[in-house]
This record gives sequence, C-alpha cells and structure tokens, in this order.
Amino acid sequence: MAAISAKDVAELRKKTGCGMMECKNALVEANGNMDEAVKVLRERGLAVAAKKADRIAAEGIVDILTEGNVSAMIEVNSETDFVAKNESFREFVRGILKTIIAQRPADVEALKACKFAGGDLTVEDKIKEMIFTIGEKMDIRRFVIVEGVTSSYIHGGGSIGVIVKFDTDDAAKNHPGFAEFAKNIALQAAAYPVEYLNIEAVPASRIAEEREIIMTQINNDEKNAKKPAQIKEKMVDGKIGKFYEANCLLEQAYVKDDSMSVKKYVEASAKEFGGQIAVVDFYRFEKGEGIQKREENFAEEISKMVNN
Repeated sequence: MAAISAKDVAELRKKTGCGMMECKNALVEANGNMDEAVKVLRERGLAVAAKKADRIAAEGIVDILTEGNVSAMIEVNSETDFVAKNESFREFVRGILKTIIAQRPADVEALKACKFAGGDLTVEDKIKEMIFTIGEKMDIRRFVIVEGVTSSYIHGGGSIGVIVKFDTDDAAKNHPGFAEFAKNIALQAAAYPVEYLNIEAVPASRIAEEREIIMTQINNDEKNAKKPAQIKEKMVDGKIGKFYEANCLLEQAYVKDDSMSVKKYVEASAKEFGGQIAVVDFYRFEKGEGIQKREENFAEEISKMVNN
C-alpha cells in the first residue's frame, strides 16, 4: 500500500473541500492515486465544487491584442500584484503580444527565442532585463493565437481574458448588432468558466465516467437504491443533462436572459441579423489559474533563524 502523507491529504482537501479523515480514507482506498481519490469522494457524494477561487495564487496579468484578423492572448506571471499594475510591466506584456502576432511562434520556448518587437534583444533577454529593472521574478506562462472573426474581453484589469471565435457570413458579420452580440458571448465565457464548447466536444470517456459516478451515488442512496433499473437510467440521463449545462458554453443559461441557453441566443441573433453564425471555439485564461503560492510556515521560519 502506498504511503499517504499529510501533504497528499491537504492537497486532496483543497481539491474537494472534504474533511481530513474522508480525504485520508479516500487516498488509502485509491492506493495514493490523487485522481482516483477524487473519484472515490465524488462517488460517495462528499466532494464539492472541483475549483475554488482561493486556490488561484499567482500574480501577473492576462492581456489580448488584435491586429486585423489575428488575435493573441497571453498570461505573464509576476510575484506580486504591485508589479502587475506597473505601467512598464504592462507595456512589456503588450510588446510580447506584438511579437507573437508578427512572428507566430509555436510555443513559449519558441517565443522566448524570438526578437522582441522593435528591439534587438530576444524575448528571453528582455524578460531578464525586466527582472533586473523591476527586481522581481516574472515569466511567460502561456499564449494562444486565434485567426478569423473573433471577439475578446479582459476582466478586472487583466485577471481574466477571453477570445471567442465565430464562423459567420457577411450578412451577420456586417450587421450593426453583431459586435455587441459577439461581446456578450465573450462576457458569458468570462463569467462562467467551462471546459467544453458544446455537447459534441465532451469526450465519450468523460460521459461514461460521469454516468458511472452518478449511478454509484444513486446506488449508495437508501431512497434510490431499490428503484427499477430503468428509473435509475432516467435519473442518470437527467443528471447528465445538468452536467452539460454546467460544463458546456453553448448549453449554459444565457447570462442576460436565463430563459434561453447561449445556443438559443446565438440562433436568435443569427435570425435577427439575417445570416449564419456559429461559435466554433473559445479560449479563456485566468491569471494564476491552477498555480498555488508557496505556503510559508512563519513559526518554522523563525525557529530556523533562531537556531542557525
């Protein structure tokens, strides 16, 4: 059996919101496998929301630049929020975006090797120069390049960025209401983070896993365990419908009119504009998403200072 550390228990607790003992027992049952332990807790109906805002720890900025039919979005991390608000830091990030659009690097490493826009230094050397000037560590985490008809949105001065890509004909694209419509879709994606664009984008394996978890929850519930199999299947189908609503952008309730889904809003707008509109993709960056700050133990730090 794998050894279960206090660190593992604490990590699982942060991921699920469950109690320490439940987390430890789940890890034991899962033989130390974190993903399996999360699944065990979900099957028991103990796990809460998978994501928590307070787990997002890194500082920095998300920014977007559009030139012609090309948009680029980037996340650059810094140690403190103070630096992220620094105007020279923001100009530096904007310069990286110009570099991305002009040179189209394949990934972050390729980007760092590019010549920084309007200068002779590489992006990597420019980062080192900024670190020396500002006195704080910073780095490029990720970026994306999107070509075609897009709408973008930056929230909270760079805490969240969204680019939505559309497939549309001239009748819809040139309609006076299209820009506001497109912005509304970007606002939706920013406000309610999801994993998938639509039902078709959800992997069959993910649905199979969700169905298995839901059925296990039903069978573990005394009120539902003895119900006929066909009733249980209908209950699972209903839960899967809710899963789609919670995890697919086009299946969500439209934020400005919850009587319709985002998909219905797109269809209604296309009809109003007299053209064709399809949302074909979206990209959402949240500053520091999934990065945890180093947790300092103040008492331990003082003890080390005293004993050294």
